[in-house]
Amino acid sequence: MFDFQNEDWHTTDIDVDSLWIINKRDSSGKHSNIYHGNFVPQIPYQMIKRYTKTNDIVLDIFSGSGTTLFECEKLNRNFIGTDINSELVNYVNSKMESTTSIKFYNNYCDNTDTENFKRIVSHNLDQLNSEKVDLLLSHPPYWNIIKFTNDPNDLSNINDMNEFIDRFIVSMSNGLLFLKKGGYFVVVAGDIYRNSEVIPLGFYLMYAIKKQFKCKMKGIIVKNIEGNRGKIGANGIWKYRALKSDYYLFKHEYIFVFKKEW
Repeated sequence: MFDFQNEDWHTTDIDVDSLWIINKRDSSGKHSNIYHGNFVPQIPYQMIKRYTKTNDIVLDIFSGSGTTLFECEKLNRNFIGTDINSELVNYVNSKMESTTSIKFYNNYCDNTDTENFKRIVSHNLDQLNSEKVDLLLSHPPYWNIIKFTNDPNDLSNINDMNEFIDRFIVSMSNGLLFLKKGGYFVVVAGDIYRNSEVIPLGFYLMYAIKKQFKCKMKGIIVKNIEGNRGKIGANGIWKYRALKSDYYLFKHEYIFVFKKEW
């Protein structure tokens, strides 16, 4: 939780509102926008700063291009991550070669492979002299919009939405096994447009989590970002297309914050 002893709550940059308007993604430090669908750094920054303290451990089960790891380095939190894209894992680890300020373990791993995931994360925690992590972050692919790898176990390669949700719950179950009781976990998800209608994927995932796990919902934050690279310099044509049809432009994601109760 927020460290009242070491920071003035009047001046903190932690945002406690449920609507976040972000003009553009943070590109400072080691962040780079080379990976389509990557995390907006401001999200893990806010969650890490609010729900952990210095030297705590953050687990990201879809570590991707390293956004959460780079924010952990900035905020002096230790890190455990897994991702199914081995090339991306190697790329991120190469960017962290000179880091000595935190301990981090970024692993090539299918987070739905329960036994392998448990083995890897347990070993990482042993290295950190801990049994549990303090915060879990999850930014899964949004069903099969973007194919991130050719691995059939990659969630982005699943065509059926119900199967996608079931596999996502397996990944969350594996990650939550290592989150301390009373710890917070965050799921970032958005909606998709399919067959001429909006599919509220984020809310399907939220409902599945509430149905499957003993937890309390602590927040639903809507994040709106203007600097969507798919629409940069093309706002006019996107507005024209929307008006010609009957849909609204997606600029939002949902940030679901839960507290584990077991």
